[in-house]
Amino acid sequence: MSDVKTKTTLRVERSGALALVQDAGRLGVRHLGVTQGGAADWVSLGWANWLLGNAHDAPGLEITMGGGLLFKVEQAGTLALCGADLAATLDGEPLAPGQAFEVASGQLLKFERPVAGLRAYLAFPGGLDVAPVLGSAASTVRDGLGGLDGEGRVLASGDVLTAASNELSLRELPASAQAWQQSLTPKEGEALELPLVVGAQIAEFSGDSLYRAFNSEWAVDGRADRMGVRLTGPRLERDGAGMVSEGIPLGAVQVPADGQPIILLNDRQTIGGYPRLGALTPLACAQLGQCVPGARVRLAAVTPGQARRDHLEVLAGWQS
Repeated sequence: MSDVKTKTTLRVERSGALALVQDAGRLGVRHLGVTQGGAADWVSLGWANWLLGNAHDAPGLEITMGGGLLFKVEQAGTLALCGADLAATLDGEPLAPGQAFEVASGQLLKFERPVAGLRAYLAFPGGLDVAPVLGSAASTVRDGLGGLDGEGRVLASGDVLTAASNELSLRELPASAQAWQQSLTPKEGEALELPLVVGAQIAEFSGDSLYRAFNSEWAVDGRADRMGVRLTGPRLERDGAGMVSEGIPLGAVQVPADGQPIILLNDRQTIGGYPRLGALTPLACAQLGQCVPGARVRLAAVTPGQARRDHLEVLAGWQS
């Protein structure tokens, strides 16, 4: 292993709105009541890691909103930034997402506010030097697992982030990744289309409700977090008996009694008893994770086969 003094190191000078260590999440442990966690926009984390030659699921930093988050570089090196444009600056100079960049000792790296998207991802050479808990470094605040000290907490002033390696294999983003990056800036007047695989209770919703579900625009409610995103729009109604709670997958689109869908994301509970339209695809979950409150979205049904092909296409991009 290389000398630790040669590894890129940042110190948190001022904590922002929400910054968490994240990777691909804590998989295979939900039967213990432990949530999945992991990067809300796993695609952007993957491309940030790809820029440095890391494994796509290496631990990095998920920065939500910015909020004045300020780092001081303690050890020079290279970093990569993808995902949302949070008006980042390096010593006051604008720093656009979608690139690797060098940092020198004493420089200040700052994240201000959302310009396009909601969550930026900062990658370190080899990933962040963080011990995994139950197979993952992902911070899950509610479970108190993962992150810098294993307790799942939000990044705080004084925390020190160190790269796991000093080895690099620098790359540039391919066209497919640039398209993803550009998709975080929605076209004016257009709603984001979110692919959805329909679920077991789909036939219990009235015909009118199903028409409204897939032919209406929905707005992302302000009560959105890493656990779930509520949509507001036309009321959906279901005819059917009460349900026994069952396991909930990533992207499950639950419809509670008020008829307004709730889409469950990475930090969701492990079981639930609301009926479901189905589940967003993992790619759609990553897109939704970048939507600011008030963003307009539409639900679009896709087959499981198409969802799988789209998912594998992204994973294949990281194998080259």
